[in-house]
Amino acid sequence: MSVVVEGRNILRDYHIAGSLTRPAKTVHAVKGISFTVERGKTLAIVGESGSGKSTLARIVALIDQASGGELLIEGKPIDIGKEKLTREMRSKVQMVFQNPYGSLNPRQKIGDVLMEPLLLNTDTPASERRDRAREMLVKVGLPAEHFNRYPHMFSGGQRQRIAIARALMLNPTLLVLDEPVSALDLSVQAQVLNLLADLQEEFNLAYVFISHDLSVVRYIADDVLVMNRGEAVEQGTREAVFADPKHPYTRELFAATPITDVEAIRARVARRAAMRAAARA
Repeated sequence: MSVVVEGRNILRDYHIAGSLTRPAKTVHAVKGISFTVERGKTLAIVGESGSGKSTLARIVALIDQASGGELLIEGKPIDIGKEKLTREMRSKVQMVFQNPYGSLNPRQKIGDVLMEPLLLNTDTPASERRDRAREMLVKVGLPAEHFNRYPHMFSGGQRQRIAIARALMLNPTLLVLDEPVSALDLSVQAQVLNLLADLQEEFNLAYVFISHDLSVVRYIADDVLVMNRGEAVEQGTREAVFADPKHPYTRELFAATPITDVEAIRARVARRAAMRAAARA
């Protein structure tokens, strides 16, 4: 398997100016994190609020600059502080945010939302942009007829499907997903997780998946990185970390977090779908 993204000793510091009553200080948000994600695999980054996981996600997504270390995309070192991102590199990495409504322009029709990445980053003709946008709607489980609707006309789960569709329009190799299902109802979470699994298999995508929900991580991850106060306190395969967590913080995190059975949710959704299909027959 080829490595899509690699981090080597990634650092992120924030310098806070002082005042008459408070000295200046430096906050070390990410402290020397290293990881790799192969094509078709998912690295889940877990930790409490303030652990630095979302900061690391923004660095991997090429939104924020690292203070130190090295980030490689498909073997090529990337430093957004020293070089302007090319169209090709920007297309390789896309991000899906937690709040699907907040990440969509309420004044844009969904078709325009999906076509915008192609308009800004490619020379694709308008007719082809429209065709690809409609095809992507179908890929994420929405009718192509929704092309001319506005974001407020969709449910939260549908909006997140649209956000995922937009992220896929440039045919990326890596998706960074920052708490992508935490704002959704449990049954909708299962549907979106199934969609992400199907899309990963179809397009051979690499995922960096940020979450505090261990049941979601257990379902979707291949590897797990546990963060606490900016440090990676534990890394390993999903099976190893969940079966025998080594670090005291990991054990405390697992013990303190209620775990929902995602498989049970999936089974319940499938039963309801089967009942609806039988009723229509």
